[in-house]
Amino acid sequence: MQVTTRAFVFSSIKYSDADLIVSCFTERYGLKSYHLRGVLKSKKGKLRGSLFQPLTFLQLEAYHKDKGTLERIQEAKVIHPYKSLHTHVVKSSLVMFLTEILKNSVQEEETNLALFQFIENAFLWLDENEKIANFHLIFLLNLTSHLGFYPDFSEQEKPYFNVSEGVFQDSSEGAICKTGVEVEVVKKLNELDFDEAAALKINKKERTDTLALLLEYFRWHVQGYRTPKSLPVFIALFD
Repeated sequence: MQVTTRAFVFSSIKYSDADLIVSCFTERYGLKSYHLRGVLKSKKGKLRGSLFQPLTFLQLEAYHKDKGTLERIQEAKVIHPYKSLHTHVVKSSLVMFLTEILKNSVQEEETNLALFQFIENAFLWLDENEKIANFHLIFLLNLTSHLGFYPDFSEQEKPYFNVSEGVFQDSSEGAICKTGVEVEVVKKLNELDFDEAAALKINKKERTDTLALLLEYFRWHVQGYRTPKSLPVFIALFD
């Protein structure tokens, strides 16, 4: 089946001397994997290996068999040439880290337009803005909404966050419960959007502890979750 769809690159892995296996989250068909034959040696074709950096925003002309096998891309064009995501050292490490989170968490081979639009809006915002200190925290919290496990903030006045259940409670009863500054930061994140992120004044330790809490939450709720390999580099660069 011939298809046209917008897509974000989640990963590209070299396969043999000249091929790539590329994972894309598409607007119309969810998560798809493609085999790009000879792309690393092609000089005159419609496809270039440089098109498939993490989070590149593409228009794809592809052929889908929809049989659970690798699909084929016939043509790819960049929709939005990023100004800073792949050149700004902190933003590029942020992109690598969050792309790993997306690759580990998004497992649907079906349309999820709300998730696609969230990713689009988030990374276009990141490309245009410089005050990004808390972007990743707001991104991770809001991503949980699209993955189906957004915390229940209806009783957020309570001091303990039950990580396994995603609720706030008076006591530490439960498989794993957290309390402290990082829990209070998560409550504040619930009230902010990306434009307001810089107004949240937290120090390095509070930011790192809040990230650890959110990643623990992902570990509990994402089947097969793996800690991002880029996490140590990201923390070192970002802080």
